[in-house]
Amino acid sequence: MKKTLLLCLGIFLIPIISYAQEQDAWVFFTDKENVDASISNPISILTQRAIDRKTNDGIAIDERDVPVNEVYITQIKQQTGITVFAKSKWFNALHVRGTESDITALESLPFVNNIDFADKSLNTSSRAQAIQDKFQIEDTSVVFNYGNTQNQVEMINADDLHLADYTGEGVFVAVMDSGFSNVDTMDGFQRLRSNGDLLGGYDFVDKTSDVYAFNGNDHGTKVLSDMAGFVQDEFVGTAPDASYYLFRTEDIFSENPLEESYWVEAAERADSLGVDLINTSLGYRVFDNPAYDYTPEQMDGETAFITRGASIAAEKGIVVVISAGNAGATAWLTVGAPADAANVLSIGAVDADEVYASFSSQGSIAQPTQKPDIVARGRDTYVIADNDAIVQNNGTSFSAPIMTGGIASLMQALPDATPMQIKQFVIESGSQFSNPDNLLGHGIPDLQLALDIGLSVLEQELQDFELYPNPVESNLTVRFPFGIEAAELRLFDVLGKQVLSLPITNSTNRINTSAFASGIYLLQIKSATISKTIKLIKS
Repeated sequence: MKKTLLLCLGIFLIPIISYAQEQDAWVFFTDKENVDASISNPISILTQRAIDRKTNDGIAIDERDVPVNEVYITQIKQQTGITVFAKSKWFNALHVRGTESDITALESLPFVNNIDFADKSLNTSSRAQAIQDKFQIEDTSVVFNYGNTQNQVEMINADDLHLADYTGEGVFVAVMDSGFSNVDTMDGFQRLRSNGDLLGGYDFVDKTSDVYAFNGNDHGTKVLSDMAGFVQDEFVGTAPDASYYLFRTEDIFSENPLEESYWVEAAERADSLGVDLINTSLGYRVFDNPAYDYTPEQMDGETAFITRGASIAAEKGIVVVISAGNAGATAWLTVGAPADAANVLSIGAVDADEVYASFSSQGSIAQPTQKPDIVARGRDTYVIADNDAIVQNNGTSFSAPIMTGGIASLMQALPDATPMQIKQFVIESGSQFSNPDNLLGHGIPDLQLALDIGLSVLEQELQDFELYPNPVESNLTVRFPFGIEAAELRLFDVLGKQVLSLPITNSTNRINTSAFASGIYLLQIKSATISKTIKLIKS
């Protein structure tokens, strides 16, 4: 549990006093160094797997992939009263702590663009909500009944994928949580270790590579088990053969926006390692310092720092799966951050009979898209605790990894599908796709149906040209349909003037558009049997 009633009054005085003295804030920089050189030599900033994944999915490598200027970081650390806790290359920012005056003084540095205080009253207006233990529901054990994971796996038809030998092999998953105690020694993860699929990770809270130490509870261990756990004839996760990076970003002993920054750091690390999927069974809405609190109206997909980070992760070609939250039976009601992000998959909870679980957070008019997106079993879910016991717990923290593992198996089955296609196939397979609501979203996915939808879509694409990215900045790639080896490409400006004409082949299918002015063009590509014309945007 995050806090207990055993704390005495004297202990509480410390954070109360510190709130008056110290603030958390994000400091955003004006620029980065060596941007063009880094982008032109991406292996200097990304792993080869990350580069390959982005290339295959048509994801541009851009300035956000370039690290924060270390000289700027050093100078910030040297300023009076400032402590640096986290950094983000995607936002080109640091998470700092200090007094309001010391943080405000950073604005005088020429490379500081702006400062965003976690206490929004120092920027705009204040707001406050009561603090609640985020793991309160999930730490409440249900009466144990010995059994296996049959219901929670079959509910989403992940078992059909397993029967076809799609168990997540070759798919890389990053898990962000509160720690993963004993995963390196437990029998429940022996298969994972024996297959070389436990890839390590990092503890961003304590700044150590040891993510297996006990850090207050075994939440992360339980979450991982629903994807990667395996006990012969007793327990099977939904992706037992996927590969996993584990990142601790949550400090259960406090609730501070710094944890949002740790999460973004971990997502950036995951992206640079080339992961395909992110699972997060965490959510943020209220903090120890009420001045930092969000309101339900701010769960709008663009306010919270972690939500904006999750959106960038999705833009970078990662399928991001987030638990919707456990506020469905509280005054808060709605999903928390980052589950409110439009382009992530937010997962609600149902019980074994596929009935809405009353604790599962709901969608609202604040979200720009339907939330939750989909649901899976989250009541009386089977998990493996860090003592190797198979137990049952409640929470969307467990419906999310069940779904993540299922998606990992689907991605193995559809290696040519883009991340956004995978997300759409899963949503379209939902039990109430045509009639979504704020309780179940698009319903319970059928992953066999998602596979069938995907195969149909991809088969159609094999009969047509595909061009990406669009909008394009520099290099445009043309994916040829099956059986076509050569074509003629022509580009016309808005006045109908032809500005480019060249032959291309299946092996010379990348066109440099850097010399063209920004704007809208018509691109025509024609082979002996197929012709396609599209609107191309040059950014």
